[in-house]
Amino acid sequence: MTGPAVGAAAPERLHERVLEWYSGAQRDLPWRRSDATAWGIFVSEVMLQQTPVARVLPVWLQWMQRWPEPADLAAEAPGEAVRAWGRLGYPRRALRLHSAAVAMTERHGGKVPMSEAELSTLPGVGAYTAAAVATFAFGERTVVVDTNVRRVIARVVTGDQHAAATPTRAEHTLAASLVPQEPEVARAWSVAVMELGALVCTARAPRCGECPVLDLCQWQLAGRPAHEGPPRRGQAWAGTDRQMRGALLRRLRESPGPVPRAELEAVSTNIIQRERCLDSLVADGLVEPLAHGFFRLPGSRGTS
Repeated sequence: MTGPAVGAAAPERLHERVLEWYSGAQRDLPWRRSDATAWGIFVSEVMLQQTPVARVLPVWLQWMQRWPEPADLAAEAPGEAVRAWGRLGYPRRALRLHSAAVAMTERHGGKVPMSEAELSTLPGVGAYTAAAVATFAFGERTVVVDTNVRRVIARVVTGDQHAAATPTRAEHTLAASLVPQEPEVARAWSVAVMELGALVCTARAPRCGECPVLDLCQWQLAGRPAHEGPPRRGQAWAGTDRQMRGALLRRLRESPGPVPRAELEAVSTNIIQRERCLDSLVADGLVEPLAHGFFRLPGSRGTS
């Protein structure tokens, strides 16, 4: 980050403008409503990582209907979580959710832990998820920094078109300095600045004319200088291992029981890539090999 730091009065002005904008522009999402449960918020935060809201919403609703409490999910086989994950992508998140539900059931009385410190002890829960759930579910004052927040801070505060390729300590320190002191205001700020990045200060085509802090934005005031770092390339999909892994998992999800190797081989004629991806799914715990050349989702019902 190379731009100027915020002035002494800027945080208060940023808070006022962004919170006022959010009060009228926020999306009506079920995990943000007053009746949202801590478990529902936890599930949403895991699902929303690297996945758009439009894809998450129908899957989240299905999960909440089927598994309204951590113990409900913990009682199922891990493979059922993978099956219900559908095509959200990055399916290891489904296994992490299942493992977290088991830990909540066994160690926390079937409840979501209430503090960032306790949340961070759950299997598969990283710093972002622990902070976000502690803030949004329990009102703890934490520092919630996702891709959208990083982009807003980079542009508005430091004058950079994009944040660094990977989060930095300086970035986290700056984000922490912008969090309001009052826990309830801090909670509102965290979700509001996230929403600003998702709806207005977008990565590819920012709608600067709609931005509530346009006149405070250091990137705008500097003439919107182009990014000077390495070129930022979108993630490819067609022909990648991610696509192959998804196709193999889809075949397993659609089957009520174990799948013979021949069915998985029919997914692709690219033998080397197909076998590499199948091996990686087994190594990740997403697929379980059985005797006689059969495969299934982990712990799923049915035998070969």
